[in-house]
Amino acid sequence: MKKSFRLEGLDCANCAADIKALDGVTEVTVNAMTTKMVLVADDDKMDEIIKTAEKIVKKHEPHVVVKKA
Repeated sequence: MKKSFRLEGLDCANCAADIKALDGVTEVTVNAMTTKMVLVADDDKMDEIIKTAEKIVKKHEPHVVVKKA
């Protein structure tokens, strides 16, 4: 399953490596210029992966707002 998100206020893409390491994640791209994150992961794990990915983004940049694109 593929999902896209807007990361409002994103300054860097360092969170991508941490998200990529999550179990069930096939691919993740984070573009600091467009503030877009595209996440490809197992359907059955997607909800939990999204919650964890949001926590990872907030750990790197607490001011970022994660919205579905």
